[in-house]
Amino acid sequence: MYTWEWSTGRPGDQGRRPGLPWIGVFLLVLGGLLLIQTLFPQSQAIGSVFVLAIGLALLIRWAMTRATWSLYLGAIITALAVPSALGNAGLSRDGLGTFCLGIAFLAIALVRATGGGGVGWQAWIGGLLALFGAVNLIQPQVGGFLIPIVLVVGGAVLVLGSMMAPGRTWRFPR
Repeated sequence: MYTWEWSTGRPGDQGRRPGLPWIGVFLLVLGGLLLIQTLFPQSQAIGSVFVLAIGLALLIRWAMTRATWSLYLGAIITALAVPSALGNAGLSRDGLGTFCLGIAFLAIALVRATGGGGVGWQAWIGGLLALFGAVNLIQPQVGGFLIPIVLVVGGAVLVLGSMMAPGRTWRFPR
């Protein structure tokens, strides 16, 4: 007598239930995005939809397994794909990519903070990127000046702050 069973293929895993078939999740997301693309023909770029499907599948994986790597990859890949998908639908704007990346890093920071990890570099990077992206979305002319000015001022504050630290002496080279 023969039987057909779903198995992980690893020795000693006979009593374990199989995990979620991630290729199936990816196919569901990709198929759903392709249906949306068919309903809205103005978004015809298959590449951006494919990348968006990968990002969303990774975010679904994170939601189910809480694997940190899938959160980071899923958020960043999705953030990189959204502006292209919106651009193909005729909704392209300056600063949208920067804004989406900022939102992705802020989402990662929120997950980190709610998990007891505190505020990390993700919040700082996300906040800056979201701010710069929002300024470019609202007023592109200002964004062209704002980013370099903020970078110069931020760098000067860090350099001068380290030079003025207590116990630090400053000498000019001879």
